Amino acid sequence: MLTIGQLAAYAGVTVRAVRHYHAKGLLPEPERDHSGYRRYDAKAVVELIKIRTLAEAGVPLARVQELLRSDEEELAAAVAEIDRRLRREIRERQEHRRRIAMLAAGDSLSVPGEVVDYLDALRATGVPEALVEGERDGWILMAARWPEKIPALMTDKLVQLEDPRTVRLYRLIGELLEVGPDEQRLNTVADLIAEMSEQAAQRGDLERQRDEMDDDGFIALVDAFASESHPLVRRLQELMADRGWSGWSRMERAVHTSRAAR
Repeated sequence: MLTIGQLAAYAGVTVRAVRHYHAKGLLPEPERDHSGYRRYDAKAVVELIKIRTLAEAGVPLARVQELLRSDEEELAAAVAEIDRRLRREIRERQEHRRRIAMLAAGDSLSVPGEVVDYLDALRATGVPEALVEGERDGWILMAARWPEKIPALMTDKLVQLEDPRTVRLYRLIGELLEVGPDEQRLNTVADLIAEMSEQAAQRGDLERQRDEMDDDGFIALVDAFASESHPLVRRLQELMADRGWSGWSRMERAVHTSRAAR
């Protein structure tokens, strides 16, 4: 005959678990012997192992009691259902692991593959990772709103990276992120953006961009996200307004400029 501690050890549970199963009515509680101790036999070990196995499989304790009292056919059906549920949970956990691995791998969890390729190309220009991450966060929003347009937009962005001015622009912004506010650099960046925006307008690129991204409310949301992400963006937007341009993710000619108002 076994003490409660021995019973628990043989069944691979704690004494506290045994007492819990007693309280739930899952395991009969034997009478005390003449010494005042409860003694358990081999049958109790078998029953406790069954309880432990079902509980570890995620079966609610109320259902455990029902299964222990069922016949072989009912038990087999219940075990088959438990097995199906466990297989489903395993598949879900494997998917979670896959997503976590993607997250650890970098950008591929949150943005389409075309954006990942563009971000890799941007990194290759030597810009700081903080700037790449800012770009990624903006494209998370854009991909959520216009997923079908991402391939074409990324093709355009990759073409832009072939322009030395674009690379210089990113590097200047990267320097600003590293060294902090510098009015000379800020004005250089603003002049470069204004120059490139003017040429893009002459080619009709800005009009085409407006047609493609025609949700003004969403564009305002993306621009607000950018301006709130770093004070340098807000300062650049002010300097761009001085040069007759507004916006950020979609550049447009400003109706009124601060320079004209002076």
